[in-house]
Amino acid sequence: MASVRASTVSEISRRALPWLVPLLIVAAWQILVVIEVVPRRLFPGPTEVAQALADLAATGQLWRHLGASLHRALIGLLVGGGLGLALGILNGLTRTGERLLDTSFQMARTVPHLALIPLAILWFGIGEPSKLFLISLGTFFPMYLNTFHGIRSVDAKLIEAARVYGLGGPRLIFGVILPGALPSVLVGLRYALGVMWVTLIVAETIATQSGIGFLINEAREFMQTPIILAGILVYALLGKLADWFTRQLERLCLPWHPSQRLASS
Repeated sequence: MASVRASTVSEISRRALPWLVPLLIVAAWQILVVIEVVPRRLFPGPTEVAQALADLAATGQLWRHLGASLHRALIGLLVGGGLGLALGILNGLTRTGERLLDTSFQMARTVPHLALIPLAILWFGIGEPSKLFLISLGTFFPMYLNTFHGIRSVDAKLIEAARVYGLGGPRLIFGVILPGALPSVLVGLRYALGVMWVTLIVAETIATQSGIGFLINEAREFMQTPIILAGILVYALLGKLADWFTRQLERLCLPWHPSQRLASS
């Protein structure tokens, strides 16, 4: 019984530990507002932000704008991340593909994709296509680079051993090479998700009528600071949710990987 109780306490502590620092920051924030170290008008406390968030949820505005933001983010990730994954596999598996495309991609990735906002507006206007273009471009390179690197980093001895046992062609690719590259691919997905949210925040400042970014800009015009901070908090929670999702995906797809064994221990 004692061992079960100790195990339960240990599990609760392990799950609560990542939230310790955010909770301490929120507590310090509330204290600073209460003792008026920071002006409440410019920097309202967590209770006011939480009330603004609750009001937005009750009126339905939060869910409408959140749905619009998620739609943009996921479409951009599917297009850009999907292309990055496919071309990373192609160039990783074939020397011809690498010689033909990799140099161009390496040059293009040095250009900050957010610097292309004026061109995106000229090419696609101020509607949804320009936002999806920026998000797709931002998520392309993390997926491409990590997929390419993951495939080229698969142990050559492992591939040679698979060939000795008669594996070749699609069986070698899907049975050995891609599983070996999967840890790097998932790292690329984690980076792509981070870039996706950053790009979304900027993209939603381009003449949009929906989305969390629109909500924040509208609140700025009316000096509604609690709503501005509530929107920033929503972005932070979405980032945390995306990180949790990738961790669960790693745990599901990579139970054999040393990093997962170390995390479990």
